[in-house]
Amino acid sequence: MADTFWTFGSGTGGTGSGQDDRSVFDRAIDVLRADVTAAAAMATNDAQVRLLYQRQISEAASALERAARSGQLSWAQAADEAILLRNTTLEALRGRTSPVGRAMAEQMKKYGLNRQTLLARYTELLFGAGARFDRLSAAEQHRVYAEVVRASGRSNPQVNAMMQRASRFGRGLIVLSIGVSVYNIAVADDPGAQALQEGAVMGGGIAGGIAGGAAAGLVCGPGAPVCVGIGAFVGGALAAFGVSLFF
Repeated sequence: MADTFWTFGSGTGGTGSGQDDRSVFDRAIDVLRADVTAAAAMATNDAQVRLLYQRQISEAASALERAARSGQLSWAQAADEAILLRNTTLEALRGRTSPVGRAMAEQMKKYGLNRQTLLARYTELLFGAGARFDRLSAAEQHRVYAEVVRASGRSNPQVNAMMQRASRFGRGLIVLSIGVSVYNIAVADDPGAQALQEGAVMGGGIAGGIAGGAAAGLVCGPGAPVCVGIGAFVGGALAAFGVSLFF
């Protein structure tokens, strides 16, 4: 059997327990790499979902602001539509994130904000602490509604930056993992069988990570990223280990 990327020394090997130890080591490395690849894939996916969320809420807010300025909608109607669309988009796209990403998002903000909360927030932002929306003039209320519409198109810049960093890091790990797989296939005695093993173990790790994270989310409840992360890691490791036993 040809040496893999992780082989050290001359590669002459041995028999008996030495070969068994090497097999255990190789399997452990496969499991670890599968888990890392799964985490990288989920981080990359979540960053893309975040970009989609940013684009959709920005486009919706711009369209509603144009409709209000042209008289097609009142500012109050535009604000109500903006709140509904943002919260609907939030929930829809959370369904496309990884279990860990969803748990982190729910920890930061479990639900979208409602009309009353947003009107109170932007009333104080525009007119000072203690200001009340129901005591504003009609023109001042329109200003608050307009700010709600504009704000619905903005996403948290700190979260955006964090997801961009996670995406770059995740893509780097995926490239590294693919490079290791390509090397292992190139030096294998049976490249076809090695390619099948690489794909099966990596795919099993990703699928197991997603399934494990989802299962942990059901047990731990929403907004528990540590618990879900552990579930994803264990699920990915078990799946990758199970698949590796077939090779």
